Amino acid sequence: MKSTMSGLGQAYLGAYLDADGNWLDGGRAYTLHVPAGVPAKLFWSATVYDVDTRCLVDNEQGRGDRGSRDTDLVVGDDGSVDLYFGPTAPPSRESNWVQTIPDRHWFCYFRLYGPLEPYFDRSWKLGDITGL
Repeated sequence: MKSTMSGLGQAYLGAYLDADGNWLDGGRAYTLHVPAGVPAKLFWSATVYDVDTRCLVDNEQGRGDRGSRDTDLVVGDDGSVDLYFGPTAPPSRESNWVQTIPDRHWFCYFRLYGPLEPYFDRSWKLGDITGL
């Protein structure tokens, strides 16, 4: 499922650990800064999965992802996006938040659909998920 041709297929970036090397914990709050100019011809998404079930996180929010196709996604003036993960929504950032479950570990796949050359040549870089 990994593309090697610009503009075709998809590319996956995965995270099981935070920037400090700790397992992603559903009881803690995190952020992921998505730089402007995501090299995706079609769209991008960040999806949260439960480590034990390997299924989408089963939360009260009723969604497990946020991405460029979400019409309510808040985008910064520079085109970047800050995503939030945690058991409760950060104030005024609900539209960029995915709810996690306390006492459950999770992982995230950041997908680029139709990845473009800046992904392949690594001139565009996605940072790590960091604790708040």
